[in-house]
Amino acid sequence: MFDLGTSFIASVERDPEAPAIVDGDLRLSYRQWYARISALVAALDDAGLRVGDHLVTALQNRWEAATLHWACQLAGLVITPINWRSKAEEIDFYLENSGARAIVYQDITAAAVAQSQRAGALCRIALDAPADGVLAFAEMIAETATEVLPRASAESLSVMLYTSGTTSRPKGVPRRHRVERHAAVAHVAQNLYGRDERTLGVMPLYHTMGVRSLLSMSLIGGAFICLPRYDTVQALRAIERERITNLYLVPTLYHDLVHAAEFAATDVSSVRKLGFAGAPMTDALLRKLNAEFKPELFVNHYGSSEIYTFTIDQDAVAKPGSAGRSGINQHVRVVKLNAASALDLAATGEEGEIIALASSDEAFEGYWQHPEATAKALRNGWYFTGDTGYVDEDGDLFVTGRVDDMIVTGGENVSPVEIESCLSLHPAVLEVAVAGLPDERWGKIVAAFIKRGAPVEPEELDRYCQVSGLANFKRPRRFIFVEEVPKSPVGKLLRRQLVAGDYREERQLPASQP
Repeated sequence: MFDLGTSFIASVERDPEAPAIVDGDLRLSYRQWYARISALVAALDDAGLRVGDHLVTALQNRWEAATLHWACQLAGLVITPINWRSKAEEIDFYLENSGARAIVYQDITAAAVAQSQRAGALCRIALDAPADGVLAFAEMIAETATEVLPRASAESLSVMLYTSGTTSRPKGVPRRHRVERHAAVAHVAQNLYGRDERTLGVMPLYHTMGVRSLLSMSLIGGAFICLPRYDTVQALRAIERERITNLYLVPTLYHDLVHAAEFAATDVSSVRKLGFAGAPMTDALLRKLNAEFKPELFVNHYGSSEIYTFTIDQDAVAKPGSAGRSGINQHVRVVKLNAASALDLAATGEEGEIIALASSDEAFEGYWQHPEATAKALRNGWYFTGDTGYVDEDGDLFVTGRVDDMIVTGGENVSPVEIESCLSLHPAVLEVAVAGLPDERWGKIVAAFIKRGAPVEPEELDRYCQVSGLANFKRPRRFIFVEEVPKSPVGKLLRRQLVAGDYREERQLPASQP
């Protein structure tokens, strides 16, 4: 079975002159990129790094970050990418938890690394203006080196991603070369990628979606077009200039793209395939994307860092909200909430917890140095996702939220996603998030946090919910108009911030139309 280094070299030999990576004015073919990766591996050797060492990166999606990813695969290092927004104390946690031997950073993360108590004792590599005692990335790749041969096996650790840590400390998710490659091959198959695809490399390389985009392009001689950080105008320019053929984004970024003032004047005709993951997509956004892009394929990918693919729906518009059926490397079930066993299946249409077979070719084997979390998540050969959902009469999965996000109001279980999809279709609603707020009588009440795109009042939104067929107990009891709906760096709704009151209400409510 191939390790990723061998896989990359095979791609170089198959498509040596094909465009591999683009970052602004920099353009490298697979042959040229391999030469720079080889030079970097030699420099990492000189820096004292050895097979099995963890190398932490705090970088945006620059070509250097992608080059480091491949260098680690060939050198047998475990790349451990973290959010470039991390503060010094967070960097200390990642360095200590992973046992890292080195950290790579750039200008925007330099201050946090300088303030870190642990980074100073490690090998430090800077992309921009290195200080004394810090290695310069540019010098490391400047020398010519013998083409590097793979040092890892398919069973070696490839990467360790960290979970978002919304309720506790982030957990490390170590993944082997073989599962990373299986996930990339499945990504190619499930998105029907062909030779010479060009993807927008904007999902961060500390996130499973970003890593999958990078690896999958290498398998098919495709190009990874770097966008260091998300900016709607820059994304649209890149799509038009580089003739991007596929997009793989979280719904929030799609929302920003098609609602941008510059979208109408941008040529997006090269984009033939859309894929999304990371969060459910509202009905309104699905319809708008389908109308604007007219894609040949519109894929809803449901998965996680731990097991890349759970389910796939390759025609997301045909049945809005459907996450489809198990991916080609997976077997998924829905069990009753608080089920003790994978055999305690929920009935058709009954909401329960989604579980996935842990023996999948794409699966991790447990959290890094966190046996309690591993024991909770991996039970009797199944991974308990913590997500809620149900299977309809056709056998398609619908993901309704997180177990922790379930709103219990008056003894009834209410999932936020259904209400969000309903309200998203109102023309005055630009964005919406639903959460449960404490209530003395009901336990919790359903609250809708709305970012308005046009004047609208709570009474109108409530009437809209009624005529849309939303059950009475699911109707929001409060409508709160906010400046922004809080999201994580990769676009996931942060409902806990809403519950905690960590949001900004509109400064001035727009007046209703007479």
